Amino acid sequence: MKLDKKEVEHIADLARIELTDQEKSKFSQQLTQILDWIDQLAEVDTKEIGVGLRNDLSNITAEDEIATFTEADSLTASFPEVQDNQLKVKGIK
Repeated sequence: MKLDKKEVEHIADLARIELTDQEKSKFSQQLTQILDWIDQLAEVDTKEIGVGLRNDLSNITAEDEIATFTEADSLTASFPEVQDNQLKVKGIK
C-alpha cells in the first residue's frame, strides 16, 4: 500500500502537526514501508500457533484479619509520638 503526500498531510492534520515538504516525502516512504511489513505479517500462517493470552489466571488474595488491641497503651507505647491519646504523624506539605 502506497501512501502519497496528500494522505500524509491528512494524517498530520489529524495529529495537529505541521510538516515540511521534505518531511512529507520522508514520512510517505516510511509509512508505506511499515504498511508493507504489516501486509507481510498478515500473510503468515498462524493456525498452528496458540493464543498468547491466558484466561485461566486469577488473583490470589488473602483473607482480611482484624487485629484488636485490648489496651490502647500497647499501641500508643510503640508509636514514636502520641498527643492526647492520639497517634501524631508528620503533616503533608
